[in-house]
Amino acid sequence: MASQAVNFYSEGTRLSGDLFLPDGLDAGETRAGIVLCHGYTGVRNLYLPDTAMALTEAGYVVLTFDYKGWGDSDGPKSRLSPYGRVIDSQAALTFLGAQPMVDAHRLGIYGTSYGGATVVWTAAVDPRVKAVVSVVGIGHGRRWMRSVRRPDEFADLLRLSEADRIRRVMTGELEFADRNAVLLPDRQSAELAAAARRGNPGAVGEIPLEYIDDTLGFHPEWIVDKIAPRPVLFITSDQDRLVPPEESESLYAKAGEPKKLVVLKGWGHYEVYTGEAFRQVIEPTLAWYQTHLPA
Repeated sequence: MASQAVNFYSEGTRLSGDLFLPDGLDAGETRAGIVLCHGYTGVRNLYLPDTAMALTEAGYVVLTFDYKGWGDSDGPKSRLSPYGRVIDSQAALTFLGAQPMVDAHRLGIYGTSYGGATVVWTAAVDPRVKAVVSVVGIGHGRRWMRSVRRPDEFADLLRLSEADRIRRVMTGELEFADRNAVLLPDRQSAELAAAARRGNPGAVGEIPLEYIDDTLGFHPEWIVDKIAPRPVLFITSDQDRLVPPEESESLYAKAGEPKKLVVLKGWGHYEVYTGEAFRQVIEPTLAWYQTHLPA
């Protein structure tokens, strides 16, 4: 397996990525390609390389990338625009499909956490996506942000979002806040995320408050049914307290066939990226792609 650093553009902004190539790729041969989308305040080298390697070992060409403003990509730093991420993922599909070793008619997409929401929206609006995997994803932004807060905390969040919305329009300035104040992680998530992000300069600790306003109105479950008849797999965990399993369950309920829901037992949100929990994620992922999008 080989990987190479690549650059491409989304809305005129340079994005950085890594292209993973399978071993045994003959000259002139084409394979199916899969775009991987990271979540919330992640970057392409935080959790996705293990997934990329597993898919590449199965014969796929895989692209990871940083959204605008994240990691090594250009753009306003740390902005977290959900629709902008959809546009970036579409640019990634275009870039991957243009590679000589990739069959542009056999493209898949994979996303985790907030990326699990991104890929649902992308697949719903972009028919080039032939198979989808969404892991611990978000189906309804407002419901999700409400579900992990007490009523008074959610009321405070709404007031904060409204004040920030007015300030942004009147002044053009962004106010930043600690990512944990906006995400409000559970204890396990806070500890595991901090350990994973330690020493990774791309994993920033602050994001603009505008993310709240954006997410409160971002509901992939409203259009998940548009993916059918292309196949979509949802993977969640019964002990995920950061993005509760009800989010994936709602996406699954509203999606058309073919579809599948896998509910892992006993794992938290960030545990799905390593060890036994990761194995339980990657096995159905590989089976899904191999069935619906052979390499």
